[in-house]
Amino acid sequence: MVRSMTVHEHTEQCAPGMVAYQPPPPSKFQRWTVGLWSKPGWLAPLAVLGCLGLAFGYVLANDPTDDKADPLGPCLFKAVTGLDCPGCGGTRMVWYLLHGDLGQAARHHLIALLAVPVLAYAYLAWAAKRVFGFSLPTWRVPPPVWGGYLAAWAVFAVVRNLPWAPAHYFYVS
Repeated sequence: MVRSMTVHEHTEQCAPGMVAYQPPPPSKFQRWTVGLWSKPGWLAPLAVLGCLGLAFGYVLANDPTDDKADPLGPCLFKAVTGLDCPGCGGTRMVWYLLHGDLGQAARHHLIALLAVPVLAYAYLAWAAKRVFGFSLPTWRVPPPVWGGYLAAWAVFAVVRNLPWAPAHYFYVS
């Protein structure tokens, strides 16, 4: 087994009058770059951002609002039942949101649109903590609020499939 010598042991082995070389201590920049690659706290937020970028790129490259067939095929739930599933319209909502049309985004999936700013802030708070080490103010959502949101999503999923006004406004054709 090879053992590294301490500076004192190395100095004793040098010829009399010679001093062993001691490298200078690392600079702040050197410590920062080593820390950047040894514990990459930025890697997970970057991976999530990359996945979002790929998803947004897919939506932009394959316009879900035109009459062309989707490269991934139709929604299985809608193909089997003929009804909009709880997530139906989400891709079109993202399409319109990326184009700045909030009205049409809300028309295609209002409940998911309401979650966008909450999810964006949650991502920013998480990324800031992982990358820069500081915490943004957090909002603790009480369980009844989460339950209400999920219940509203369930009601939305049912109402959007009703065949009479004003429910047909939320039907995604």
